[in-house]
Amino acid sequence: MALIPKFHLIPESFPIKALETVIMGQFVAYDAVANNGQVVRADGVVTANRVVGVSGDTKATGESGMPFVGGSNAAGFQNRVSDGFDETKASGQITVYHSGGTFASNQYVAGSYVVGDQLYVGTGANVGKLTRTNPGAAQVVAECKKVPGPYDSGVPGLDVNGSITMGDYIEFILKV
Repeated sequence: MALIPKFHLIPESFPIKALETVIMGQFVAYDAVANNGQVVRADGVVTANRVVGVSGDTKATGESGMPFVGGSNAAGFQNRVSDGFDETKASGQITVYHSGGTFASNQYVAGSYVVGDQLYVGTGANVGKLTRTNPGAAQVVAECKKVPGPYDSGVPGLDVNGSITMGDYIEFILKV
């Protein structure tokens, strides 16, 4: 999965905009345009779209939020999800974690991170992803707890800590 909750306070269900694509681990905000209480992927440059939390579900048509154990999506193993990668299909609701917690995610912008960095939400091709660069809205959404690196899957192997890796993840403390 693109989000691994290690400790969390509040997971809550929010209605999600019908045509929105959100991968588990990306940050979401209220849809400021429609002003109807639905959430969309957060854009770190739009100050009207204040981040409400990090998504715990995937709503997509061709991309999974599940991890690939043993390498990239071409070389590794991935569990399949029903309903065409849309975990919100039945209810129209998405899980959103807010009010603190510690998480690991592969939904971040590549770059050099330092423990303690204030993290923001990206923009453009990186909408909804963590970044250490303030794109304009200046809303700190998380703090870097552990720099990006291989995350063990628990499946025996040789990649990291006696396990096969799920890829690179960043650990962060949620600040919204």
